[in-house]
Amino acid sequence: MTAPPVRPEVLDAARVMLAQIGISATDLLQAVGGTRRPAPTFAEYVPVVAAAVPPGSRRMYGTYWSKAVTKWGDRRLDEITPTDIEALARETQANALQRRNSRGGRSASEHQIAALRCLYKRAVADGIITEAANPAAKVAKPTRLSGTRSALTDGRIAELVEAASTTGNDPELDALIVRLHIETACRRGGALGLRPMDLDVEQCLIMLREKGGTFRWQPVSPTLMQYLQRHALERRAAGDGQLLRYANTRPVSRRRYDYLWQRLGKILPWVATQQVSAHWLRHTTLTWVERVFGYGVALAYAGHAETPNDAGTTARYVKATLEEVATALAALTGEPHPLALPGDAES
Repeated sequence: MTAPPVRPEVLDAARVMLAQIGISATDLLQAVGGTRRPAPTFAEYVPVVAAAVPPGSRRMYGTYWSKAVTKWGDRRLDEITPTDIEALARETQANALQRRNSRGGRSASEHQIAALRCLYKRAVADGIITEAANPAAKVAKPTRLSGTRSALTDGRIAELVEAASTTGNDPELDALIVRLHIETACRRGGALGLRPMDLDVEQCLIMLREKGGTFRWQPVSPTLMQYLQRHALERRAAGDGQLLRYANTRPVSRRRYDYLWQRLGKILPWVATQQVSAHWLRHTTLTWVERVFGYGVALAYAGHAETPNDAGTTARYVKATLEEVATALAALTGEPHPLALPGDAES
């Protein structure tokens, strides 16, 4: 006897219900047929995810994935509970390296949870587990405390520039790094990713490639553009190679930043006490731009103008132009810029 056909509205209702509980038709078929493969262990799956994510994510989460492998290497992904993840996060927090600016290991705990969320998100995408069975999605991150970074005074900036440009084994390189961060408010990754081919000499612009795979043209002063060109020429940086280099032409890495700020901390005690870094220069420049030219220009200067969640939907209506950013830069440096709006730069 043939079963009566299922009405379309019943099928639609079933699809909605399955979607709400995170189960697909494929999941049902696999469960009935017994074709679902066992979930991999952490020792098996972590290397797979590490090879697939961008380098920045690998640097960020690699240590925390290793902790999970050490703790649960032989356990399958679908054997871990939210309670297991919370316990590991607390353990990571308790064992976090204590620095002068440490805040009780909260950041380590947050990163541990974020790393496991990334791992399980991949597992869901790969069909290893269902979204409903994702234990990491059920664990809340610790509340993030307000940052301790703040804008530096003109006097402090002058001290940093003086110390960077007159001490160390390569003061020319360090002075260029500090000026690049002050003028552009770029992140460390943006500076390290800069190439000679990213220089638009005629318009005094540089292409910054930063976190999240973002690209943006950022105005620089004519003086900084000349320094960047000369640095690339003298240190034999290929057009598509990294621009910032040591005197022996080797490309600079993140370790140069560690050396620079450790050295500055020995010369200027307040740098070591407050754990000042290049990101403080970003805070300083963007704070000044916001105070003088407004929130919209500061968003664009920071490269945040396209960020969907930044200040809600309001950010969509206050997007500044490249010319307005160039005008702010001209006021900051006291140098004219070819893209600055005529008569609008403030001194």
